[in-house]
Amino acid sequence: MATGAHPWLLELRGVVKRFGAVQALAGVDFEVDAGEVVGLVGDNGAGKSTLVKVISGVHPADAGEYRFAGRRVQVATPRAAAELGVQTVYQDLALCENLDVVANLHLGRERARALFGPLAVLDELAMERRAFELVQELHVRIPTLRTAVAALSGGQRQSVAVARAVMWDSKVVLLDEPTAALGVEQTQQVKELIRNLRRRRLGVVVISHNLADVFEVTDRIVVLRQGRRVASFDTGSATHQGVVASITGAESGAVEPPA
Repeated sequence: MATGAHPWLLELRGVVKRFGAVQALAGVDFEVDAGEVVGLVGDNGAGKSTLVKVISGVHPADAGEYRFAGRRVQVATPRAAAELGVQTVYQDLALCENLDVVANLHLGRERARALFGPLAVLDELAMERRAFELVQELHVRIPTLRTAVAALSGGQRQSVAVARAVMWDSKVVLLDEPTAALGVEQTQQVKELIRNLRRRRLGVVVISHNLADVFEVTDRIVVLRQGRRVASFDTGSATHQGVVASITGAESGAVEPPA
């Protein structure tokens, strides 16, 4: 939790985003700290996806402040967000099913070693070593590093996508519906992965419609409704009924915003 002397790792203040006549975000505040898991919830059309895309640089904000580690920054592209250490794992995962785990983890950032003069080849050994270290650190359970992604379960694919997101000195990871369409065992695997990210002192944002999962893995829950932040809950003291009431617009005991 941030204090006056310790700024939030990532902080948005008064963010506005319009698409023509439609105002998707109306002065939204949002924050996440290192070693914290924040749930972002709300009904369809509440503005969750738009907020995630503002954070990840896909949709530059029309107004408001974007701060990282206390410093005001401009994030107008996904690359700018990635350079700060902000990575997003979308629901489609964006994995290449015909490639193995090592290749997917290094996709677009392959390592090469010199062969003769200007000629170079992939440094498969270095890539496999780095992949092994990360998989061990995150306790990702997969058959082998050389297994094709097409042969992995849904939970294992989600784990590979998350591992790729944190591989390059990431500091904040946004997970879009990380347990959607997963079985019970696969869901538990992804939840444990989220806890491991917290232990590594990453800031984690979980966007989900599954409140049971949100309550199990988060420290705080932020509720959006009709493009506005309407509530923030401490997960340990919140109730499902209170969060649902906030999502739907009924009375709730939420505290807004956190200190």
